[in-house]
Amino acid sequence: MTKLEISTKSEKPAEQWGNGLEFLFSCISLSVGLGNIWRFPYIAFQNGGGTFVIPYLIALLVIGRPVYYLEISLGQFTGRGVVKAFDIAPLLKGVAVGQVLATAASITYYSSIMALTLRFLVASFGSELPWSRCWESWGSDCHDGSALNSSGKMSPAQLYFEREILHEVPNIDNGVGLPNWQLVACLAVAWLIIGGVLIRGIKSSGKAAYFLGVFPYVVLLILLLRAVTLPGAIDGIIYFFKPQWSELLNPLVWYAAVTQVFFSLAICFGTLITYASYNNFNRNVYNDIVIITTMDSCSSIIAGCITFGILGNLARETGVTDIGSVVKGGAGLAFISYPEAIAKFEYVPQALAALWAWAPASCASSGINLGHARRPFGSWPLV
Repeated sequence: MTKLEISTKSEKPAEQWGNGLEFLFSCISLSVGLGNIWRFPYIAFQNGGGTFVIPYLIALLVIGRPVYYLEISLGQFTGRGVVKAFDIAPLLKGVAVGQVLATAASITYYSSIMALTLRFLVASFGSELPWSRCWESWGSDCHDGSALNSSGKMSPAQLYFEREILHEVPNIDNGVGLPNWQLVACLAVAWLIIGGVLIRGIKSSGKAAYFLGVFPYVVLLILLLRAVTLPGAIDGIIYFFKPQWSELLNPLVWYAAVTQVFFSLAICFGTLITYASYNNFNRNVYNDIVIITTMDSCSSIIAGCITFGILGNLARETGVTDIGSVVKGGAGLAFISYPEAIAKFEYVPQALAALWAWAPASCASSGINLGHARRPFGSWPLV
């Protein structure tokens, strides 16, 4: 008969969270970040707004929350990092290595997004927000909101992002060009921030989580209050929540919803296993998981309301009736909609721009931890 023997001897791990709140806020700052503020709005925009929200919420309850609970339980039970935690099932060691590689790839991706937010942060310290008006170099492509019908033109925020931040060109007939030194410098700073948060492991990241878990909500609520008060915002929010029922049969919408749940909750990246490995072995994490996953979904919905409220306002200003075509979709949507809302604040928009630019960057920097916990979990001989 096959037996699974677990040693009852336990040793205090080298490191543990200072208290339960550090773990809770660390998981919140890991899950609530770029996946909600930046990725959710543009994925929802690409998949029909309200049509996407329904499968997203279903996937969150059916897939997201159970997998989140599974990963937290695995990490807390074994007391090991993501790779060594799978000593419990050596056949699945490849899954663990794959999670580490996926996290390494996503770090390079997210750090580039952080660099863009830092670029906006630097720009926000001027006496005037550079995306609050039309530049002469943009010619007739720009509308400043003064005309009721500006169909075919783009907002200053969109033109600033595409032409002054990304320096987009119509084609690459003349080559891809040299790297922009400003973005390169911001990318270097992004990596320094990540290193600063993680330099002392959970001793530094745990303390930083108190700020990083709360700060984004302050910024989101401020932007939400401004977005919903803009003319035409209600039309955009209705578009966000009103589903096109026929699209629910589209498998690509469900695929996008499931993918977003994995990105948003940061499940199957191995980080949650590592976070949980620093927990007390007997900690009841069920309530933590309910809180984290609920806050994560609420953050996505709030971010969606902000983005689509701003799109409704842009549609009103440009005279476009189809909100889905008011701006170019894609990964840059958040870098158009959020600055557009900030530029419409009458008082201290520079300060709000600085807060917005720092919020997603601070979230992402706290969510990267690939270290291995040290709790020995006994021998696993098969007799």
